[in-house]
Amino acid sequence: MTGRNTSTARSNPGSKGDLPFQHILVPTDLTKRTEQALQLAGTFASQGPARVTLLHVIEVVDGLPFEELRPFYDRMERKARTTMDAFARRTVNPPASVASAVTYGLRAEEIVKFAVANGVDLIVLASHRVNPSMVNRDWGTISYKVGILAQCPVLLVK
Repeated sequence: MTGRNTSTARSNPGSKGDLPFQHILVPTDLTKRTEQALQLAGTFASQGPARVTLLHVIEVVDGLPFEELRPFYDRMERKARTTMDAFARRTVNPPASVASAVTYGLRAEEIVKFAVANGVDLIVLASHRVNPSMVNRDWGTISYKVGILAQCPVLLVK
């Protein structure tokens, strides 16, 4: 059998080494819904030596050269970084801290690629509530795609 042991049995409950997650990713669409997911990630991180990364993906306009829209993307990235910094200040308490990152591309794909490339072992993602009578409508959401494609656990916060 391969993989790491994620057993919940611990010899010293409450010790700093108990937290099985070392790098927690919180993708954001820059809406207030992110704050609850980030607060939960910060709570996990403050219980052990975990780091939290807040990630925003800027979707590029298909069919137009990136450089042609560079000033537009630069403005979007500045706004994203300012918003993520504000989220972090309001929701995460020491000793936990939050780094932020911005990437470009398709949101679900970039979230999953970032998680793999950066050794993320938990994704905490805000998600809207699904209407049980319209389940098929919600299969195309970012949270659904990330939940299916991610190589690590995904916690959806509703």
